[in-house]
Amino acid sequence: MPSMTFIERDGTTRVVDAPLGLSVLEIAHKHGVDIEGACEGSLACSTCHVIVDPAWSGKLAKATEDEEDMLDLAFGLEKTSRLGCQIVMTEALDGLVVKLPAATRNLLNE
Repeated sequence: MPSMTFIERDGTTRVVDAPLGLSVLEIAHKHGVDIEGACEGSLACSTCHVIVDPAWSGKLAKATEDEEDMLDLAFGLEKTSRLGCQIVMTEALDGLVVKLPAATRNLLNE
């Protein structure tokens, strides 16, 4: 089974099974990784914001305009920032590494 690595807010590295076809957000929830996903992956918030390791960012499909609009609302945006709900695990992403940002901003509860 493919795997991926989450680097949690405290710097802890966590390698988890990453079933093909699941999003990074779904994989995080399956393994108890602290990613909110307030809109449940419907591309209506930025609470599943992750920072993709630069070595992996070029292997991902390009972000859609809708994803980029939501990323504009994310806290701590970086060059390789993406929404976890929009990264779907494939064989080519086996070993993917993402870091959780220092904080998130949930505009759905404001």
